[in-house]
Amino acid sequence: MTDLHELTALEQWRLLQRGEVGVLELTDHYLDRIDTHGEAVGAFVTVTAERARRRAETVQSSVPRTAPLWGLPHADKDLVRTAGVRTTFGSRLFEHFVPEESDALAVQLDEAGAVSLGKTTTPEFGLPSYTESRVAPPTRTPWDLSRGAGGSSGGAAAAVAAGLLPFATGSDGGGSIRIPAAACGLVGIKPSRGLVPAGSGLGAPAGLPVAGTIGRTVEDVAFLLDGIIAKDGDRIRFDHTLRAPAPEDGLFLGAAVRGEGRFQIGVLTDSPWRHDYDIVVDPEATAALDVAVSALDALGHGLERISLEPTPDYSAAFRVIWQAGASLIPAATDEELDLLEPLTRWLVLRGRELPASSLVWAIASLSDFEAALIRQFSAFDAVLTPTLAMTPRPIGWYDQEDGERNFAQQVQYTPFTSFVNASGLPALTLPVHWTDDGLPMGAQLIGRPGGEATLLALGRQLERRLDWTARRPPVW
Repeated sequence: MTDLHELTALEQWRLLQRGEVGVLELTDHYLDRIDTHGEAVGAFVTVTAERARRRAETVQSSVPRTAPLWGLPHADKDLVRTAGVRTTFGSRLFEHFVPEESDALAVQLDEAGAVSLGKTTTPEFGLPSYTESRVAPPTRTPWDLSRGAGGSSGGAAAAVAAGLLPFATGSDGGGSIRIPAAACGLVGIKPSRGLVPAGSGLGAPAGLPVAGTIGRTVEDVAFLLDGIIAKDGDRIRFDHTLRAPAPEDGLFLGAAVRGEGRFQIGVLTDSPWRHDYDIVVDPEATAALDVAVSALDALGHGLERISLEPTPDYSAAFRVIWQAGASLIPAATDEELDLLEPLTRWLVLRGRELPASSLVWAIASLSDFEAALIRQFSAFDAVLTPTLAMTPRPIGWYDQEDGERNFAQQVQYTPFTSFVNASGLPALTLPVHWTDDGLPMGAQLIGRPGGEATLLALGRQLERRLDWTARRPPVW
């Protein structure tokens, strides 16, 4: 008999809808999985077992089955405030913080009928591209426990990859969904800026971070994405050409299920970071790109190699935004600053030294970059890149003392992710390749503004052809 976690999230939802599995039964199944395998991968910083069981009983008895995520387990990233549940933001500064109110994303998931099992691990304030904080053990990819799961949604990705959750939400300000999804052999989508009201990015400097989803299949990430977008009457819609609405039918799952269409695709191995950093795409990342190119060609899509126009201001502008954002971390005294990790402290102090003119310049520069990138990509339905430039990084690989070197290491590992955030475009990472050592490698599809449906259709076509859904990591 197939265990429940072997099924896709969509298949589990159908069992719940038919009454063949109870909400508490499914919740207990995943809580047992977390008890057995959670410590190995370091996916959870807090497990709320009794709270989850009470919530499961409430959903079963009182929440209409029409709720889009009715009865499905999930977990809140530890950057998301959850009322009554310890929320550390991955930092010793908030190690014992218990918020009184929940953030909008947690509220939306409750309204959608989901059952939270706790908080997934994240690096300090979600700033790094790896999940190795000082308030929890390091988060490891279930494919090789000596290597990290990536970040900042590392716990979410590790949990899904190890079968501890059917799917998970995450946030992505520079690749924080796509990086761990690729390192853990999963599908992950960063939506267009403004698409998800509970994590639109519109209130953040340069609009970088948005809420998105992680799963084992293209259908599952589409299904969860639909669930975290509010009802049509509440959905944020834009007339501006850079802020496109969701599909007219309000559902991305249909695009993922159908997987239809022939498209023109640009193939890119260039990065705007190359002006200031030595960017090397390792053979394993090139191999993943080649697999995706061959499959798309065989499927009849048009492919064209492209490169980026020179963007010498990009690196400096992005660094200013990252530092300015960190400057708001509420560490005022020397004692509080000493609780921060070296990278965070470096970012905070640099950010507080910035004049207002630097921030104004950086926002304007990235706005210009956004318009220029969309113009360069306008001839294509999607643009294909490697997701990462290297294999998943070993635990402890990042410099823990020198903030400048640590930042450079992150850029070199993830040169294809942050510029998508700067442009506000949607992007989908897909687990298209495994190395001879069994490490997953992803390919990234970048869409037009509001082009999620096209990305999901392309992703589903690749999923059918490459059939990665049957693969399981050693921790399973």
